[in-house]
Amino acid sequence: MTLLDRYIIRNFVEPFLICFCAFIAIWLIIDLNDNHQDFLEAHASLRQVTGFYLTQLPSTVLFSLPIGLLLALLSSLSSMSRRNEIISMLTAGRSVLRVLAPLLCIGLLATGASLWLNWGLAPHAEGIKKVGMKQIRQKKNAGDVEPVNGHLFRDRLNDRTWFVRHFYPGQSQFDDVHIMQQTGDGKITTKWYAQHATYEAATKTWVLENGRIVEFDDMGGIASADPFLDGVRRISGWTETPWRISSSQLDPQNLSIPELQDYMRYNSDFPRAQLAPYRTNLSDRWALPLSCLIVVLVAAPLGIVYNRRGVLAGVASGIFIFFAMMLTRYLFLALAKGDRISPTWGPWIPDIVFGLIGVILLWFRSTNRDLPSLSFFLFRKRK
Repeated sequence: MTLLDRYIIRNFVEPFLICFCAFIAIWLIIDLNDNHQDFLEAHASLRQVTGFYLTQLPSTVLFSLPIGLLLALLSSLSSMSRRNEIISMLTAGRSVLRVLAPLLCIGLLATGASLWLNWGLAPHAEGIKKVGMKQIRQKKNAGDVEPVNGHLFRDRLNDRTWFVRHFYPGQSQFDDVHIMQQTGDGKITTKWYAQHATYEAATKTWVLENGRIVEFDDMGGIASADPFLDGVRRISGWTETPWRISSSQLDPQNLSIPELQDYMRYNSDFPRAQLAPYRTNLSDRWALPLSCLIVVLVAAPLGIVYNRRGVLAGVASGIFIFFAMMLTRYLFLALAKGDRISPTWGPWIPDIVFGLIGVILLWFRSTNRDLPSLSFFLFRKRK
């Protein structure tokens, strides 16, 4: 790294930290304004409130990084342009790409940090927020977990249906279980009833306690009923696991990349429309971090200007393109979740489109061409 690279980074870091911290502070003020009454009524301690907001930082940082990069790039590069420092670097023999090389590296680092946050911490933050706020309102301990009551799960691969009256997410025991085995044409062959059903992960075995097994004949009548009220029945070979059974009611927005991959693998028999939100969110986990690099590609050429009028136009254009990118992203996410477009490629379309726009803008600037303006397109349209 040369002295000039360090100078460019130093000019970028200060406005970036100001913008980044300002957005986090704005988010904190808005959220406190919405929830302060609940904190006061619950008599929440400072430690509880602090812990609550610390769990939300990953998602806030994830969405603050791109806008912080955008404003910092526009501010630092336009300031250096006004002082003719960019022109001096170019006349000294450096190309535009070489001048922007340290900022492109920062964009890659920000993309890596966003991917790390979006792997699991940021998706879990929204779910933790709902649970944490509910615990504060009800004055529960942080370790308390809300039970799930009346859960129905259909295993289409094995034609088995599970009804669980009561269980706690993350635990391997279900209470009051009713399992129904059917044939491919829908005829019931066997039913299992158990007061408790426990899964042994080491042996992949289900242990049914205090219940009975009922067999049915071809006519639908009861062929046999085998009670085991004082004992257990061990059943191996079933592909269902506690996580697979409970995951059918999970919100895809709150699942990490490994959890979404497990959901897609274990529930591949679900209808296409039901799997679309999970496939979309899995693709978005990889596509969203790339917005940091795209912001650098778009903002860097717009920040390099050679006159005062160009500074205002560059800043306005950069902000307009950023919000257009965010709006387009949410539009394509909604279309993909509704299975209107491919859930796999839908989240990538805004990245591809605006990434190409950034590359074109960078090519214009690196070849010393004037950037295309709105008046240019309007003039061509009239002709």
